[in-house]
Amino acid sequence: DWDKLMKEYEGSKTALVADVDCTAGGQSLCEKVGVSGYPTIKWGDPSALEDYEGGRDLSSLQSFASENLKPMCSPSNIDLCDDEKKKQIEELMATADDELEAKIKEKEDLMAATEKKFKKRVEKLQSKYQEFQTEKDNTLADIKKSGLGLM
Repeated sequence: DWDKLMKEYEGSKTALVADVDCTAGGQSLCEKVGVSGYPTIKWGDPSALEDYEGGRDLSSLQSFASENLKPMCSPSNIDLCDDEKKKQIEELMATADDELEAKIKEKEDLMAATEKKFKKRVEKLQSKYQEFQTEKDNTLADIKKSGLGLM
């Protein structure tokens, strides 16, 4: 079904439907966009792809594609942008390459720090959960040992 959808969108100027082999030459791309399991379908702005959660049959894929794979606000489609996005794009396009790269790195570093902070919090939460689980299990075992089965 995916191959049929790729054929339907072949040559499109506004949408790309393709597949990438994450075990071979596409491995770095897959890592960059967050593919961790296979098969994974991603869609949207190439710089911020989202996971596709819909059906995998041709009809579901076609329906989703026709509703969502449309031209979107971008430097090459600036006429589709609202005034705020147009201004933002114009400012970014006027920015020197090295300054733009520094801004991108700053944002990526901030995202990495946020992920790291989240991971640490989840680890603490997991540890606390395990502590509570053990406490509960021990308490229930003590109650059962105290003669509950004899009552």
